[in-house]
Order: sequence, then structure tokens, then C-alpha cells
Amino acid sequence: MAKEDYYKLLGVERSATADEMKKAYRKMAVKWHPDKNPDDPKAEAKFKEISEAYEVLKDPEKKAAYDRYGHAAFSQGGPGAGRSSAGGAGGFHDPFDIFREVFGGGGARASSGGGGGGIFEDFFGGGGGSTAESGLDGADLRFDLEITLEEAAAGVEREIRYRRPVLCKNCSGEGAEPGSGRKTCPTCGGAGQVSSSRGFISFRQVCPSCGGNGAVIEKPCTKCSGEGRVNETSTLKVRIPAGVDTGSRLRSGSKGEAGIRGGRSGDLYIIVHVKEHDMFERRNDSLYLDMKIPFTLAALGGTLEVPTLTGKGSIKVPPGTQSGTTFRLKGKGMPHLRGSGTGDQMVKVAIDVPKKLKAEEREALEAFAKACGDDTDSSSGGGFFKGIFK
Repeated sequence: MAKEDYYKLLGVERSATADEMKKAYRKMAVKWHPDKNPDDPKAEAKFKEISEAYEVLKDPEKKAAYDRYGHAAFSQGGPGAGRSSAGGAGGFHDPFDIFREVFGGGGARASSGGGGGGIFEDFFGGGGGSTAESGLDGADLRFDLEITLEEAAAGVEREIRYRRPVLCKNCSGEGAEPGSGRKTCPTCGGAGQVSSSRGFISFRQVCPSCGGNGAVIEKPCTKCSGEGRVNETSTLKVRIPAGVDTGSRLRSGSKGEAGIRGGRSGDLYIIVHVKEHDMFERRNDSLYLDMKIPFTLAALGGTLEVPTLTGKGSIKVPPGTQSGTTFRLKGKGMPHLRGSGTGDQMVKVAIDVPKKLKAEEREALEAFAKACGDDTDSSSGGGFFKGIFK
């Protein structure tokens, strides 16, 4: 019986691109797979013909030979004979090779182990072969550390204490009681994985008996119950650099959870939280301070003493300063965390109006009001100062 044309089997034109043939083959392979057609005795033969067609047409050399000589190219003695990697052009072709190729896998040999598995092996837990020789890395840990604004400005060293799994000293992390050992897992035969099939899709998952180790412990360690790790309190000195802010993250390598069976230890991440200050408000590297000043200082001008994180500073208040005026103290803010330099301190002033006045103070202010041309009579109850100092 004459073979059907390969292009017709895939349902593509001779001018079809490689990508178009891949898509066509994927569609036809799924449609005619024997597991999808258990009641159709012709499905398996059709499936093999489709696989054979794609095996030839996906290879540029075999495709060129087929385009020139047809099926005769792969008959005994034909110009394309012996070129098929699947035992001739009629060899069986795994339909899921196309999925591996389309989604970045390693072709027909990917399904035999090794590390060339594609998206299907990764998604369903396969690929990578045995895990018996590989350890499990320890998890990273987080520690939240609260410091004051002054400590954030100057930098500080703190000693922290935290709980974490460390290698068991009794078994040196092996999980087996000293004098005993491990034996090959009888469930997975040392592979660390077990396989099962559902239709034409093969699933692989971590062995439930050995947890992917490939071996089981003959006599578990009495100190760690076979895990190879025990929990203990660790102490660590941490140097907090000047300029940190809330949310700053410091990493201490290998100070997290210990790995299992030789896996690397995780890291410890210290998350900094800076307390709110009673006086200063921080905005990036600048500090903001609100201060009340006497009316006389605002009117006459003078020098204002200002608190800073490192002591005291002073600013020149010019005569006639208005409430809400902001002054800058250069270099009195927070140090830059990355790079040199320091931010500034911003001082916003507000006029401090006294709630009560002595008789002589009232008289002086009334005289001031008259000198300024204020024609209101504060003693009559309707004047400007009367409203303020009542």
C-alpha cells in the first residue's frame, strides 16, 4: 500500500514554515494518539504515520531529500536512508518531543533523564533524574530590629538572639544514629522520584518514602529524629550603618536555617525599623523641626538656639519674621546611607502668643499698638490685642 504524502498527513502546504509544521504536528498527534482513541484500531497506525512524517519534515536534510525523491528517499539504498535517529523514517516518534521543542526543552532525548526536560517535565515534577546526591538548601530567615533615630544617625552595633535549625552535632547532619547508616530506598530504588501515568501523560513526583533523598535511614538519630537538624538559639552581633531608615535590609550570609544533607545554609535578613522621634520628623535624609518663637524675637530679630540630634545649633532670625517661615541648618540632618555627605535640618517657626499678660506687658503692647497706628482700643474689648490676650 502506497504511503500517504507527508505534507498531507500533517495538513500543511509544502511551503509551510518549521513553526507551522510544529503546530500542525502537535494538533494531529494529540488527535490520533492511541490513548485518546482506545476504540479505534486504526488510530495507532495513523499516529505512527503522523510521527514519521514530522520526523522527516522537521529535519532540513531529510526534508530536502523527501521533497526531491519522495518516499523513495528513505527506502533501502535511497539517498535519505540511515539518517533517521529513530530507526529510519518510519521509527516511532514521541509526540511530546514537539512540546519540548516549542517550549524550550531538549528534544526527543529529554524524556530519558539527564537535565534537558521541557515545560511538561518541569510542570509535572519530572526532569533532572535522580535527586539522591543533592541536598536541600536551608530557608532564609527574617529578624525585625528596632532602633532609635539617634542610633540610625550615628550607626550602632547590636547583639541579636534568634531561633534557627542548625546541624545536629550528634549525627553531623546525616540524620542517622552514629554507627548506623542509610540504605537504598525500596520504593524508588534510589532515584528519589516515582512515576505514574495518566493517559498519555507521564507524571513524576518526589518519592513519598524517602522525600527525594533516594535513601532511607536504618536507625534515626535520637537527637534530631532523623532530620539532621535541631533548633537552637543563635547569637549574632550586627553592625547597623549610619543613615539606615525603616525598611533597610541587612543580610548575614549563611546565618539562616542549616541545609539538609549538605545543602547550603540560608541567609539571615535583618529588617530595620526606626522609632518615631518625639521632636524630629524624618523625610529621607532631612530632619524637620517645628519651633515656637516669641513675638518679640520675630519682630526685632535675633539668634535662636535650636536642638539637633547631636547637640545644639543656632539660626539667625531676621526682624519681621513671619509665622510659618522655615530655616535651614545645613549638615544637621541624617547621613547619606550610600555615599558621603549629610542631609539638612529644617526649622519651621511659629509665633508664640502668650495666653496671659502682666500689667506692664499689656501697657507696653498697647503703647506698641498705638505707635503702629492701630486705632482700636484694647481696653474697650474690641481691639486686636484684646481678642488675642483675653
